[in-house]
Amino acid sequence: MQRSRLIAALVVTYFTYGMVLNTVGTVILQSAATLGVTKAQAGWFDGFKDITIAVVSFLLASYLPRIGLKRAMMAGLAVTGLACVLMPLLPGYLTICLHYAVIGFAFACVKIGLYAMIGLATSTSRQHASLTAIIEGAFMLGVLSIAVLFSHFIGGGRLTSNRDWLDAYWPLAALCVVAFVLLASVVIDESADQPEPGTASIAAMLALVRLPLVLIFIACAFTYVFIEQGIGTWLPTFNNEVLGLSQATSVIAGSVYAASIAAGRLVSGVLMRRVNWYPILIICLVVVAGAVLAIGALSSVSAATTPITDWTKAPLAAYLFLVVGFCLAPVYPTIVSVLLSASPKSRHTELMGLVVMFSALGGTAGSRLTAILFASTSGAIAFSLMAIPAGLLLAGLTLLRRQWVRTRVPE
Repeated sequence: MQRSRLIAALVVTYFTYGMVLNTVGTVILQSAATLGVTKAQAGWFDGFKDITIAVVSFLLASYLPRIGLKRAMMAGLAVTGLACVLMPLLPGYLTICLHYAVIGFAFACVKIGLYAMIGLATSTSRQHASLTAIIEGAFMLGVLSIAVLFSHFIGGGRLTSNRDWLDAYWPLAALCVVAFVLLASVVIDESADQPEPGTASIAAMLALVRLPLVLIFIACAFTYVFIEQGIGTWLPTFNNEVLGLSQATSVIAGSVYAASIAAGRLVSGVLMRRVNWYPILIICLVVVAGAVLAIGALSSVSAATTPITDWTKAPLAAYLFLVVGFCLAPVYPTIVSVLLSASPKSRHTELMGLVVMFSALGGTAGSRLTAILFASTSGAIAFSLMAIPAGLLLAGLTLLRRQWVRTRVPE
């Protein structure tokens, strides 16, 4: 009963952060129309969130067990709820900046604590991989849900000076309360996550990078996020400029792509209970590499002369992105699970600090390099070249599996 309640609390918590972390696009659009925020000012919103996540992960990861994982996550949910309440009560540029800084701080604590909790809630590597995939799938469902929530409060989808969109933050605050209550109701023994005396420090966390398993994982995680962010960030632009989809259809296609990732993670969460993770990921990456090469080849054909608004008339390449999203989906949560399930539970928080840091670096590099390729060559070539990091990730997974077999904690 306690285990089921814990899993429910983790799923609802990550679903909540899937929503609150992915409001930036809508907030930029609506704050410019209703609060007088300029594009130059709005450009800092992501920075307040992402930089805070990276800094807090680096500084606090090794100390969270001392604070208590459950206590840290509950504190994160509490301040996130307050940050959501501030938005409709004190709307303005400074409030938005503070909102994202607070969410960044809270998410760093919640993600590190949550992944460490997964280790406490599971007893085998397959259970760990399965639960990790399901929780990451819940996060992607949150990403999809935030667009639906905001659309409900933005009248008719039209851009007006009405501030009703800020009322979307009341349901978000309520969701934080639900997750807080669920987590508070759970009784869990965190003693297995406590580090040995004298080992909890930033230096000890950075020392983990020297371990072969951790070093290979970092390379794999960096490469994966490089691919995911490179494709995800530039997909609407690719759909519009290369495939000839209308702007509205391009945005919808991006949402459908996110849905394919959510579906892939939820399905893989079920499969991982019965099948070893390695063959699943190998097959998925081979399909991803083949799909991006096919997309590049199909996209070389000239785009439509008039914007495509009908999905039935969309080119095949637009549908292949659903295959890419579905097959790419299991990789990240699985390799994180592989790292954690092969490591003592007392080091999970420190390892998650490294995960968050290097994932952020990979995402930034992927988005930036794709932008350069888009500008200097073409979208078709830029996306075709994603087959190269997919191939490197295949090799990395083989090395990761060898180290995992050698070093994993006996079940």
